[in-house]
Formats: sequence, structure tokens, C-alpha cells
Amino acid sequence: MPQKKIIVVFGATGAQGGGVAHAILQDRNSEFAVRAVTRNPDSDKARELAGMGAEVVAADIDDKESLKRALEGAYGAYMVTFFWDHFSPEKEYAEAQNLAEAAKAAGLQHVIWSTLEDTRKWVPLDDDRMPTLQGKYKVPHFDAKGEADQLFTDLGVPTTFLRASFYWDNFIHFGSGPKKGPDGKLYLTFPMDDKKMAGIASEDIGKCAYGIFKRGKELIGKTIGVAGEHLTGQEMAAAMSKALGQEVIYNNVSPDTFRGFGFPGADDLGNMFQFYRDFDEACNSVRDVKFSKELNPELKSFDMWLAENAQKIPLD
Repeated sequence: MPQKKIIVVFGATGAQGGGVAHAILQDRNSEFAVRAVTRNPDSDKARELAGMGAEVVAADIDDKESLKRALEGAYGAYMVTFFWDHFSPEKEYAEAQNLAEAAKAAGLQHVIWSTLEDTRKWVPLDDDRMPTLQGKYKVPHFDAKGEADQLFTDLGVPTTFLRASFYWDNFIHFGSGPKKGPDGKLYLTFPMDDKKMAGIASEDIGKCAYGIFKRGKELIGKTIGVAGEHLTGQEMAAAMSKALGQEVIYNNVSPDTFRGFGFPGADDLGNMFQFYRDFDEACNSVRDVKFSKELNPELKSFDMWLAENAQKIPLD
């Protein structure tokens, strides 16, 4: 049997990286092997990946030497950073730089960089429709990733730029789900008016990424957005009502109101939703459901995702 090509998966115990690792490992006939990178190889999720056949290695994206070791002899890599660990766009940009330089040094043949729009290309810093955050960003957890795209390009790293969508899993794990109002009814609160937002099951991001690796060179240099469906807040609330067996009401608020909710990152997310709302065409045209399904024939719609997950959504 020919030697399998090694894909190094960063964030292998997280939502995106875990999805990529599982997608490859579940395909018995895959031409790829998984080297799962994690800071803690003894975690339950890391042990689960090892049990599925992944090579699990310890590395830290802030430690350049550990990156070199992790990428040795590899064909490709899935590269992702996690802003919510530290809330620092500067740190995220520095981590992306470490990843890009390590990919170049290792001579990788295909990198998928998990990125997002640099929203300042649409909303300049002096545009006061949206507050500027941390001095020089509009949507900090988008902008630094988008700015870092150029690092991969300038270094000549063969890269596919993958733009994910809003994870429906955020309704379970991130506190974005419906909340009980003073009247005891459930309200799904977004500042989206009647605009559609691209959403996806987090595991499908990984499956789409695997589809990109299988396509190989044809998608290098391309920006690929993935989505399971484009839905309005009203449509999401209606689908939730059906799946939960109780009414969920769409509560449309202004971005300003959302920014004022006061939880960590509320201003960043308020700006993000405003960007999705005001530039819905730019966002949704990149996040192509039809092409996502070509990459991942098992792509879930929101109804399919809810059928499996609605009961996990905390309703407080």
C-alpha cells in the first residue's frame, strides 16, 4: 500500500480542527493520514483521536520550534486560530504569521487557512456607522484573520482560504440560543432585520475542508466559503419552534442594543452581525451552499441539524 499523505490538523480537539480530523479518519479509504496537533495530548478528545488512528502530537502555535516539528514530513495542514482564547487580534495575527512561516519552511503542498473577511475593506475605520474596537478594528475576530491572508500569499504558501459561517452549534455552546423573556416565552435575539445569514453545522466545516484536500491543486489560491443554509432570524426561529415543540419568537434588535448586552465580546459580535446584515450579499455569495454540498455530500440543512441537536440547546 502506498504511504498515506500526512495532513497536520491544528486545533484538532476544537470544533473546526476536530471536524477535519474526524472526516479524514472516518474514511477508511482516505489517501490521507491525520497528525493531530493539540496543546494537551492527554485530553479526552486527543485520546479519542488517537484511538481512531490519528498520530497525536503536542505543539503550540506561539512556539515556532514546536510548529516545525509538528509539520515535519507532512503533505498539508489545516490551520486555524482561536480568537476567543485571548480576545487579541494582534496575538491572532502573530499566530497566523507563525503558521504561515512554518508552512513555508516545511514545504507543504496544500494548506487550508481558516479565515474570515477583513471587514475594514467594507467599513473603513472612519466610518462611524459601526464603532471602531480596540483602536483599529471593526470586527476584531474577523479582521486579523482576513489581514493575515496576505502573509500566506506573500510567502508563496499553496493555500486555500476557507471562510466558515455562523456555527449553529453556537446555539448549544456559546449562549446564542433562545432565552426566556419576562413573559416566559422564548426569544431568539439577533440584530439582523430580515436579512439572511449563512450558517453551518461545525462538523460540516471539517467535512468540507476534507473535500478541499481531496480536490488538491485546483482549489489552491481560491477563497471558498462554506454554508449549510442561508436563513433569516425569522426562519431560524420558526425551524426551532417546530423542532422544540414550543414557540420561539424572533427578537430583532439594533446592533447598538446587541453591542450593549455586556457579555465578553458583545461589541465584537454586534459589529459582526451588523456586517452580516449590511453586506449580506457579499457575505452570502462567497458562502455557496451548492458548492459546499459538492465538497461534502453529507451537508446538513438547519432542519437536519436541529433534528439531531435541538434537545441539547439550553433554554433558560
